[in-house]
Amino acid sequence: MDKTKLTTLVIETRGAVDIVSFNRPEVLNAINPAMAQELSTYFSSLLDQFSTRVVILRGLGRAFCAGADVGSDAFAPPGEARAQRQMLVQTNYSGIVKLMRKCPQPIIGLINGAACGAGFSMALACDVRIASPAAKLNAAYFKMGLGGCDMGSGYLLPRLVGHSVASEFLMTGRFIDAERAKAIGLVSSIVAEDNLLDAGLELAEDMLRGSPMGLRMTKETLNAEIDSQSLEAALMLEDRQQILLMETADFREAVAAFKEKRSPVYRDR
Repeated sequence: MDKTKLTTLVIETRGAVDIVSFNRPEVLNAINPAMAQELSTYFSSLLDQFSTRVVILRGLGRAFCAGADVGSDAFAPPGEARAQRQMLVQTNYSGIVKLMRKCPQPIIGLINGAACGAGFSMALACDVRIASPAAKLNAAYFKMGLGGCDMGSGYLLPRLVGHSVASEFLMTGRFIDAERAKAIGLVSSIVAEDNLLDAGLELAEDMLRGSPMGLRMTKETLNAEIDSQSLEAALMLEDRQQILLMETADFREAVAAFKEKRSPVYRDR
């Protein structure tokens, strides 16, 4: 995609890491149809973009993403076939979460303030979340007269924090502050806002120490195992992953580098 033509996102590439920033700070990065389209296009492009190995997702300004921009075309106007028109809008938004989980690159979410509604769901769709002390997350859908389960929140949140805690927040729209989020395992750590990007880059650097295919397959396997029906099924998947990776040149390079006490040089081969 042409990064110079983006209107709602800023994408900076640092080596194998993309830093993707929501760029509507004047409305707390509320998502509108244009942002939904740009996010969908970007995450779709990652499916075969192996030079990008890690994505950092954040919001510019005071918030991560405050949810859907209710002043935009996020809601279909009344009239004939409104349900069908609203379904198109809905799936355009929910499709972002599907693409985030499907893309082979791990996504590190930097939660620097409000992550509400759609922002909440996109935070949940990240593989790792790091919060600032000002972070606050909620299923704002519930407080808008809708159900708390939207854009994958009803699927992702129980798998991250358990059914009871997920029910508490999805059925009330209560805010989860940074300390509670860390206590329930929703975020990995709390970092001063000025240090959030550095913390994300440091984590990305650790991820990049693994082989490119090993990193991609770890995300893929984790995604599959979260719904695995048994330990036996999970072990079969892991066994096949490891056998496949052992056949790569990068595995042989990693073993040689370990024996020679040097850093491996991976070629994704």
